[in-house]
Amino acid sequence: MSPERIDELIDDNETLAAFCAQLSNSPYITIDTEFIRDRTYWPRLCLVQLANHDVARAIDPLAEGIDLSPLADLLANPNVIKVFHAARQDVEIFVQQNNVVPSPMFDTQIAAMVCGFGDSVGYDRLVEKLAGARIDKGSRFTDWSRRPLSDKQIGYALDDVTHLLSVYEALCRQLEKSNRAHWLEEEMAVLTNTATYEQSPDEVWRRLKVRSRNPQYLGVVKTVSAWREMEAQRRNMPRGHVLKDEAIQELAAEMPDQVKALGRLRAVSRGMAEGPAGEELLEAVRRGKDLPKDEVPKPAAQVVLPRGLGPLIDLLKVLLKTKCEAHDVAQKLVANVADLERIAIDDDADVAALRGWRREIFGKDALDLKHGRLAMTAKGKRVELIPLP
Repeated sequence: MSPERIDELIDDNETLAAFCAQLSNSPYITIDTEFIRDRTYWPRLCLVQLANHDVARAIDPLAEGIDLSPLADLLANPNVIKVFHAARQDVEIFVQQNNVVPSPMFDTQIAAMVCGFGDSVGYDRLVEKLAGARIDKGSRFTDWSRRPLSDKQIGYALDDVTHLLSVYEALCRQLEKSNRAHWLEEEMAVLTNTATYEQSPDEVWRRLKVRSRNPQYLGVVKTVSAWREMEAQRRNMPRGHVLKDEAIQELAAEMPDQVKALGRLRAVSRGMAEGPAGEELLEAVRRGKDLPKDEVPKPAAQVVLPRGLGPLIDLLKVLLKTKCEAHDVAQKLVANVADLERIAIDDDADVAALRGWRREIFGKDALDLKHGRLAMTAKGKRVELIPLP
């Protein structure tokens, strides 16, 4: 039975409080958001859709005087499972808006990977497969900040949370049947950890692909990246609108110490160089060059593959694909190429594939293959594994 869909937006505090109180008695609810962030640093929350088996409604966060505290309380209610699809961005918004990580949480995209639907399965495919419905994509590119929204637009938004009920229930049945609920718990622990959504300005340099391991270069990348992050937050502007990644790399390579030298850089405009931001950039460069040794960024160690290891890594790739197909689980959830390279080098590599359920279905066999205790052969169209004495 589908929930009652009410196309009128909730835009007053009394109705919002009553709706959230109603949902707080549910064992689980489905949630989705609509937001825009193409012109801002912080995502602008434009709509929140929620549903249980009785009702589906949308909340208008842009309504004048709206107090979202009842929503924050609902998201933090330990007795209600919050069901999302691809939760990361939605949760990031709730952390920024209400300083709350929804918990307990269930992400249908991750659950689908556990249940064999492939890597990062799309919501449309899941709905079609598990709910027997098709998503109307007509309002996908709506400007959700504009008011009023039409009934069609609201209906489109509510489709996501109503179909999500059926998707969630179907995935729960599959997880119970395959006894894989504990596989999902590890992934949910990451999503419900507040630290997942905290990013210090001093750490945002990790977003860049650094081109040098020179300490001064790395120091400047760190300090200029931190300046850009704080400036983007202050002005509520996308990072790239403040300073492009290429400009940070160029500043780190050239290390200008005067406005004139700054203005000659290809990635920095003369107006920026000669304005207040120019002096701030020069100061960030100076600080980066003089960073204490213990504060200089330390990029991830480059894995140097011993000569002749390539064929073993190729065998591990075949094994991974074979085991994931046999267990009907997405490869991406078990291991990536970097993990396989580390396993090929080190039996005790610090990778998830050698821990927990991943070790059970792949990691142990990977080590056995590496040490000649397991062989692979083709039999018809299948790869078979042969234990060796």
